[in-house]
Amino acid sequence: MLSLDDYLLEAEQAHGHLCAGQVLGVRLAMLGLEKLSIDDPRGKDRKRLVTFVEIDRCATDAIAVVTGCRLGKRALKFRDWGKMAATFVDVSTGKAIRIAAKESSKALARSMHPEIESKNQQQMLAYREMPEDDLFTKQWVKVDLPAEEFPGYKGDRIVCAECGEGINFRREVLRDGRVLCRACAGERYYKVL
Repeated sequence: MLSLDDYLLEAEQAHGHLCAGQVLGVRLAMLGLEKLSIDDPRGKDRKRLVTFVEIDRCATDAIAVVTGCRLGKRALKFRDWGKMAATFVDVSTGKAIRIAAKESSKALARSMHPEIESKNQQQMLAYREMPEDDLFTKQWVKVDLPAEEFPGYKGDRIVCAECGEGINFRREVLRDGRVLCRACAGERYYKVL
């Protein structure tokens, strides 16, 4: 693994700026990898790791940088729960750990660096310095990953009976004996104009 400073530099380049969320994300991911004993997630260990992120904010980009997990590789999974948290799953052992930022870390950052006016700058410095137990909660968890959730899974492609679009990874819906995509089954996030 790289150093905190090296990962922060990479995260800044990938995300476009450095902020408190980037520092949290880098530290969170480094801790998850350490707890799972994954030393080289972007190299020899790259197929061992699946990461679930629970927020679509700055930290997620940092977590992707450190872990090497990407949506396009099917190794980064997004669950929109609005929490500064991630779960790291070692698919070779089944071990998984969920790590979440403590809300109390914001107040602790203020008390650690009252001389800094900018809240973001306070947090960026304090989050680099804080012991992990002041910054994060950690829980060993079990994550059931069906075969279609694994990176590299090659499954059948099914065609929606309504729109004719292909559906991968068992995301189809069976309704009244017809195979439909989620959009045609009424789960659209968009409105057809």
